[in-house]
Amino acid sequence: MPAVPARHMLWYDTPAREPNLLREGMPVGNGRLGALVGGDPASTCLYLTDASMWLGRHDVVLGDDGQLDYSTEHFGSLVMLARLYLSVEGHDAAHVTDYRRELDLDQGYLRVSYRKDGVRYAWDIFASHPDDTIVIHLSQAGGGVYSGSLALHGMHGDTSRTEDLRGSTPSAATHFEGVLDNGLRYATNVMAVAASGTVAADEQGLRFANCSTLTVLVCGGTNYVPDLTTGYMDASLDPLKLSTRKTRAAAQHSPAVLLHTHVADYRSLFDTMRVDLGDSTTAQRGMDTWTRLQARAAAGSPPDPELEATYLQYGRYLTIAGSRDSLPTGLQGLWIDSNVSPWMADYHSDINIQMNYWLPDRAGLPSCFDPFTNYCLSQVDAWTDVTRKHFNDPRNGYRNSSGKIAGWTIGISTNIYGEGGWRWHPAGNAWLCNNLWQHYQYNPDRAYLARIYPLMKGACEFWESRLLTVSMKDPATGLMRDVLIDDADWSPEQGPTDAKGITYAQEWVWDLFENYRQASSVLGKDADYAAAVSKLQARLYLPQVSPKTGWLEEWMTPDDLGEPEHRHLSPLVGFFPGDHIRTDGSPPALIAGVTKLLEARGTGGYGWACAWRAMCWARLGDAAKAYQLVLTNLSPSKHRSNGTAQNLFDMYRLEDGTDAFQIDANFGTPTAMLEMLMSSRPGLIVLLPALPEAWAASGSVTGLGARGGFRVDLAWKRGRVTSVTVRSVGGERTRLKFGGWEKAVVLRPGGTIKVSLPGAKP
Repeated sequence: MPAVPARHMLWYDTPAREPNLLREGMPVGNGRLGALVGGDPASTCLYLTDASMWLGRHDVVLGDDGQLDYSTEHFGSLVMLARLYLSVEGHDAAHVTDYRRELDLDQGYLRVSYRKDGVRYAWDIFASHPDDTIVIHLSQAGGGVYSGSLALHGMHGDTSRTEDLRGSTPSAATHFEGVLDNGLRYATNVMAVAASGTVAADEQGLRFANCSTLTVLVCGGTNYVPDLTTGYMDASLDPLKLSTRKTRAAAQHSPAVLLHTHVADYRSLFDTMRVDLGDSTTAQRGMDTWTRLQARAAAGSPPDPELEATYLQYGRYLTIAGSRDSLPTGLQGLWIDSNVSPWMADYHSDINIQMNYWLPDRAGLPSCFDPFTNYCLSQVDAWTDVTRKHFNDPRNGYRNSSGKIAGWTIGISTNIYGEGGWRWHPAGNAWLCNNLWQHYQYNPDRAYLARIYPLMKGACEFWESRLLTVSMKDPATGLMRDVLIDDADWSPEQGPTDAKGITYAQEWVWDLFENYRQASSVLGKDADYAAAVSKLQARLYLPQVSPKTGWLEEWMTPDDLGEPEHRHLSPLVGFFPGDHIRTDGSPPALIAGVTKLLEARGTGGYGWACAWRAMCWARLGDAAKAYQLVLTNLSPSKHRSNGTAQNLFDMYRLEDGTDAFQIDANFGTPTAMLEMLMSSRPGLIVLLPALPEAWAASGSVTGLGARGGFRVDLAWKRGRVTSVTVRSVGGERTRLKFGGWEKAVVLRPGGTIKVSLPGAKP
């Protein structure tokens, strides 16, 4: 019987099979360098990549229809860096017992343990951010030794070289370096160090024998730099020298120091939020993660709140592992299993990259948002150049019919070289700006706002050049008036490709103009231009409720021109993630239209789609529907179905019957769970807006981010708030709301207040 696992741990009593690594392997990462770990003790594998390991280039190619090239040759793709194999003689499955692998989310590392011939063996594997290396440490207790080999395989026709190293302990290294077709230089260096026995290089790799412990240090990377003026590559940067220097620097420290340094760094982020959704049973705690996931999905099964809290914390783990001081998290983050990934493992700008970055600020990880900001800042000059040169190409059906062009926009897909792919995405600029602006609302910082301000202004300039004036009857007065609408466009990702005034764009442009006006006021900049933007905003056509369907219209017609159950919620962006449409401020008929459209969209589909629906139902205060969608995403993925894999990755069934890993639901579902516990906008914090019955008995969460510049600690019992503490991180005024109770909160920046609710009992 395995030991009872910790509250926030994934554990299994079987190895992760290499052919199924994307579903079973454990992810580790330091924000730049990531690995999927699998295999058994006899042959462990690590599939490695670097966030900047991208094909493609800064080279605009348009198709015959004026849309953006979406091929690996021009647009590119995220690809693997290397595969690493660590083989241990005599440690095959037939000769080991008590096998267990566990990903400790509280400490941020993977441990594999087993027994052989009465000896306890243990492997600790982690990706250190301070040391910028992946560390594999093999130890034992009871007089055992390790003998075997280590082989490094490049993924692009690379030839690995080996060398013996001089030192006080047995050590050797293997490495390769190469250049992709686009000129990107890359390299990987692996160093093995033993406390005893021998470590030696040979033509096949590294061999080790009779080692009581063995430490393997891995570092790799590229010469990518986020700078258009250099072509996004630094010719003076030598990835092999840098990787070698980092592995040798790490080797100067003991394995215990490396682990301690990593855990301390990791916990400085992870410990900012604690989540308790209630108690699970002893029987549930005794199940391995895959068995437990299947048990929860069985008909009539009891709630398993600790499993659900662990799933939420897994999203935070992936955020820390995948988004620090490097490029942002794309469709699969740092975890791919081949050089050919669905949708190039790119950045999709019509929900996916935005969903990846809804979690950090809500979940106490604001610094993990920085890669998103830095990416946008590093790309916007290229986006501006591409927009001005190519958006009004006469073949582009989305071009501005006025012939004017200014500012910037993007394609639905973007790479790391300033280029877009697939179709033009006019409103993509406004959606990126929404994420950037909301980060400011969570963390009021004028210096940050000054950095993103030019992006917001450039997006406004694009829309100033694009909007069309049409005359329409005002439904409120019955009189004709001139309004501004989007030019020919496509409501992601369905319906006509030449529709004007789509709800998606109208809401995003309203949101962009509103946020820009506020940014201009805070910074005291461009008052005249902000006034002009305000006049444009006042003239925008705003979507109506269809008299035919009762839904919020997706197009400027009462008719539905697409699929009622389509995966995207494009017409609802003004409701979530925007808040132009509010349950406490919009006309009831409009909220009814939102609700009916949401009902029509259904409660099934892909993971990210279910997560988005759950957030909307949470905003509507419907805890049952929001929770059911969370459970839908937690359903085990079997036979290539949508759902959660053994390693808790979200799987997406493709039209050809295969499946793909998409990380957005791993971030979106925890975001939905936090929205069920608390929602916020500047001036208002709503406590427990959609608390499901499964979590109602008792629970708590600390470190929740609230827009307006606050952090909130919250506890409840029997569905009622028992305590709430509000800390200012720059905010000064807000209101707390729970049911019919409200209280104004006034704090100085850095101040804290604990608020008691009437009748609350601890």
